[in-house]
Amino acid sequence: MNELSESRRRFLKAAGLTAGAVFLPSGTVVAESGISTQSNDTRATSSESGSPDYTLHIKTSPVEIAPNRIVSATTYNGQFPGPLLRFKERQQAIVDVYNHTDAPEQLHWHGQMVPVDVDGAAEEGTPFIPAHGKRRIVFSPRPAGFRFYHTHNRAGADLYAGQYGGEVGPVYIEPKHEPGNYDREVFLVLKEFEPTFSRGGDMAMDFLSPATKVKALEEQGQSAMKASLAKGMPHGYEVGYGSFTINGRMLHHGEPIRVKQGERVLFHVLNGSATEIRSLALPGHSFHVVALDGNPVPNPATVPVLWLGTAERVSAIVEMKHPGVWIMGDLADDDRHHGMGIILEYAGSKGNGQWIAPPPYRWNYGLFAKPGTTAAPPEQTFEMIFAKDNAAEEGFNRWTINGVSYPMTREIVPASYHLNQGKHYRIRMRNASDDIHPIHLHRHSFELTTLSGKPTAGISKDVVMLGGYQEAEIDFVADNPGLTLFHCHQQLHMDFGFMTLFDYV
Repeated sequence: MNELSESRRRFLKAAGLTAGAVFLPSGTVVAESGISTQSNDTRATSSESGSPDYTLHIKTSPVEIAPNRIVSATTYNGQFPGPLLRFKERQQAIVDVYNHTDAPEQLHWHGQMVPVDVDGAAEEGTPFIPAHGKRRIVFSPRPAGFRFYHTHNRAGADLYAGQYGGEVGPVYIEPKHEPGNYDREVFLVLKEFEPTFSRGGDMAMDFLSPATKVKALEEQGQSAMKASLAKGMPHGYEVGYGSFTINGRMLHHGEPIRVKQGERVLFHVLNGSATEIRSLALPGHSFHVVALDGNPVPNPATVPVLWLGTAERVSAIVEMKHPGVWIMGDLADDDRHHGMGIILEYAGSKGNGQWIAPPPYRWNYGLFAKPGTTAAPPEQTFEMIFAKDNAAEEGFNRWTINGVSYPMTREIVPASYHLNQGKHYRIRMRNASDDIHPIHLHRHSFELTTLSGKPTAGISKDVVMLGGYQEAEIDFVADNPGLTLFHCHQQLHMDFGFMTLFDYV
């Protein structure tokens, strides 16, 4: 599997170059994914009869994650990750999606401000892509930056459905003005395969900063868990994995990232997992973070380790100044030994790759905030408490927002929160469980305004990790009318109740 790396200069010069010397019309560019992108004047293109910019095929495919190690997964275009899609900001795009499976599908344009009929969430009313059918999707990609696309089907207890499979692909929306202070880009998609159910076994939750817990939330969560266990209930099901990959290949079984000394490489890293929080380190190097979830940060900063909740993206520049052959990989030894890594190889260097664990490091979103600034006060605040009912749903944990669990139904349920267009809102989130929740708001970006009681401002995201027994606040402007889904991006949590809807009134 290629590493989805590409030079912007190569990208712009790639017109007319494709396998087999297939003729492409003037103005066509080819990404390393092999998918062509028409750069026609979209004002002259009919969305009904015009040629698509991209065509995606949803189908079950074998994915070779290592020599003679093949997994079966639902994919886009028979590959994992799905092809890199590059768009131009606010320039109309046409994507044809063919569904070759037996189940209706949803394709979610994560992180984009699109209408509900495009967004790809059944809860909002987006039409399904029918089984063995096709849907043409027409939209104006925005905002600029690193986004992605993925299935939004709920999986429930089916480990072959939803994001447990291979329906994940990167999106890059070209800004109108690109600073270009790097030599080339590398796209990395982190993903596990071969899922199985287990009881308990939560990962370490001590990497977030600030680490302040709210005593009342901790007492509430622990009391509920003790009461459940006292009744003889086991711990609710969790998901573990047999293999771990970067760009669909296990460590030592894919092409290395080949670099030259002195290069500045912009890494776009996506956590495409269904359930796992991921870390990433590169021995002897640091990451200069310039964007979170595709949005430029007001205070770019250098860190030794990246941490990403499910669906989070980090864009960071690494200066290549430590020659050798290195393992870029997860801090968790077991996960890295089972594949969560990739080799980075300097020109002229050979070897199997070295791993040197970095010193402990806590991930703090506030490091990238606008110094000395606090967010403007909202016009209205929504209070939310997230809680877990241990093993309450046939052995699975049931999740609630303010005591309400979103029903497992395809019917659109009434919205719980109501918005007025143009109004500035705050969501005060309080986590009464020991789990970290990657919280996602569809069709909008939000600003981080408080992290564990500490004010912050200027960081725009669409997913944020909320620590166990912690609280945080996020602000957004109601600037994209229509039903809007709010949920935890951990597949098990979302499937078993951790969702709610906003509507515009």
